[in-house]
Amino acid sequence: MLKRYLPILTWLPHYNRRLGVADLVAGLIVTIMVIPQSLAYAVLAGLPAVVGLYASLLPVVAYALLGTSRTLAVGPVAIVALMVAIVALMTGAALSGVAAPGTPEYLQAALVLSLLSGVLLLLMGLLRMGFVANFLSHPVIAGFLTASGVLIAASQIGHLLGVELTSRELLPRLAELIRGLPELHLPTLGIGVGALSFLLFLRQYGRPTLRRVGCSRPLADLLTRAGPVFAVVVTTLVTWQFELAEAGVAVIGQIPQGLPPLTLPGVDLSLWQALLVPALLISVVGFVESVSMGQMLAARRRERISPNQELVGLGGANVVAAFSAGMPVSGGLTRTVINHDAGAQTPLAGLVAAVGIGAVTLFLTPLLHYLPIATLAATITVSILTLIDIPMIRQTWRYSRSDFSAMAVTILLTLVDGVETGIISGVLLSIALFLYRTSRPHSALVGRIPATEHFRNVERHETETVSHVALLRIDESLYFANARYLEDTVYDLVATRPELEHVVLICSAVNLIDASALESLDAINARLKDSRVILHLAEVKGPVMDRLKRSDFLDDMTGRVFLSTFAAWRELSRPSQ
Repeated sequence: MLKRYLPILTWLPHYNRRLGVADLVAGLIVTIMVIPQSLAYAVLAGLPAVVGLYASLLPVVAYALLGTSRTLAVGPVAIVALMVAIVALMTGAALSGVAAPGTPEYLQAALVLSLLSGVLLLLMGLLRMGFVANFLSHPVIAGFLTASGVLIAASQIGHLLGVELTSRELLPRLAELIRGLPELHLPTLGIGVGALSFLLFLRQYGRPTLRRVGCSRPLADLLTRAGPVFAVVVTTLVTWQFELAEAGVAVIGQIPQGLPPLTLPGVDLSLWQALLVPALLISVVGFVESVSMGQMLAARRRERISPNQELVGLGGANVVAAFSAGMPVSGGLTRTVINHDAGAQTPLAGLVAAVGIGAVTLFLTPLLHYLPIATLAATITVSILTLIDIPMIRQTWRYSRSDFSAMAVTILLTLVDGVETGIISGVLLSIALFLYRTSRPHSALVGRIPATEHFRNVERHETETVSHVALLRIDESLYFANARYLEDTVYDLVATRPELEHVVLICSAVNLIDASALESLDAINARLKDSRVILHLAEVKGPVMDRLKRSDFLDDMTGRVFLSTFAAWRELSRPSQ
């Protein structure tokens, strides 16, 4: 039982020197790579840059103790940062009208958001509610991530170009940008576009270029991923050497040295109430993203993770973030891939990275004083390119127009009205489309393939049939939404074939018959009995049969339950005596 809630006990007793060396190397690499990201995502969220470092310390320790993934790297991520920015700003404006980024009210909202997200995740984990994430369909997630990528990119345009933008909404922000183009700040533009171009070039051509000049594949991969680090070092040195901050280039400025202070989220009940739904959305989205990555990487190593325990691990990390001056955290795609490819074997690699980032906050933050905001904006912009999934949009359009409609609604409403409206609308539309599709279940009259025991749709194959027997295959579980549709289907069949004597419902695809569907089966049985037609079932699954046996339906049914469709055919296709 203790190992279930403290997964560290499953691997720590077997820890050895080989694992330790691998984790140490991976942790040091992650430390170097994620510092620019941590700073950038805090800035994206409208929080002090040091909050990103704080969120990469104790929350990582909490996840290492409670999480089940060996390589998932927890910390600030772009999606969560964007949601924090929008949610905290909207909430602060609603409560006080002065919650601008960087104010105490804004930071307080972020802390409460972390705590609420953590508590919700912990409760879901303890109640074993990992299945809740299944309600977020992949098209909705892809649409949400794509729209969020566009919003994130739009939020960084002003920083890249040196134009001050105040609006948070997409269209007003773009209009404000157009009006502000004459006020472009050329030094900022040079740094921002230069860093962006360098990172894009490295992302597209870095590996093959480095391989051509003689670098090994691992070294080429490492240097390519270290692109943000190079950009930070070079632009910081240039800004310091040429005194660009005095010329108007926005820089990070003074970052407090030292470990994160103890923080206490406020107890303003109106703030908690306003943030409850956004916290739930952040929790679920972060959980889905984290578990998807964790399962993918675990499969590569033939390992398993527990979604329910992941809820506990992520919940604990967010609660710790709330009390250590952090921000909501989740499993980050980039840092997780870096951690995995660097050879991390256990969560101890995350602890090494946390120690490394702690050392940075203690001793090295003065070196970041002249880090340009434009460089962080370029880092954010390049990192979110993976969120914009154009191939997935095209594939969904070709494969399923209904799923595409859910994706399109999610994208549109996220862009126009914000992440909260977009994702809720996408989920609700997905559920509505599912109910609509399953309320009209596909069914087919089947016949026997000659000289075989196989049965196929009579409209698709050459089959044998007999006029007095109808073999009707139901290709959906039967429940309240489609029970009446089943009745109509059977009644129409009987009405158009007066010679019918037997109707066999083939239940090979039926995994559930709920109480409403059972009432419909009773009605069908009685109606067919009045019409002198006998109702039979075939290929009923064991769990479904167990439930039917607890009712009176089988006793009242006029026909039989056949083990197979062929058995029903063989018995019923004989001419009536």
